[in-house]
Amino acid sequence: MSRPLLFALLTLSATPLLAQGSQRQPVVPKGMSVSATLTPGIRVGDVVYSSGQLGMRRDAPDATIEGQTTVALENIKAVFEAAGTNMAHAAKCTVFLIDVKDFAGMNQSYRAFFPDSPPARSTIAVAALVVPAAKVEIECIAAMPTK
Repeated sequence: MSRPLLFALLTLSATPLLAQGSQRQPVVPKGMSVSATLTPGIRVGDVVYSSGQLGMRRDAPDATIEGQTTVALENIKAVFEAAGTNMAHAAKCTVFLIDVKDFAGMNQSYRAFFPDSPPARSTIAVAALVVPAAKVEIECIAAMPTK
């Protein structure tokens, strides 16, 4: 599925929530920030959308797919926790890989975050990501826990 099509579907899925009066709330974990073009996460009603997270750290760069997958998922985990949910409530993730040969290594790290009942997932091979050394970008959608 193309990224524009995926965005359109996600936007349409949020439309009923917006129509019911749910407010769009930015989610910004400690250590992350909002830029002119990006918010780490958005909560609409009982759904949390994480922005795509790269697996790159400026303070401790890791060139392995396993390390980059772990960093990307740690960032998503931080977004979810800042919103009041967690990885166990993830419903859908999309993984963008620049090399399909990294699929097994990505899965190795991915499993650690979703040991039981992993979310639905799409994995897409792309030509490049916005940071040249990045090997993976991951975005996820989670539900808020019921009270």
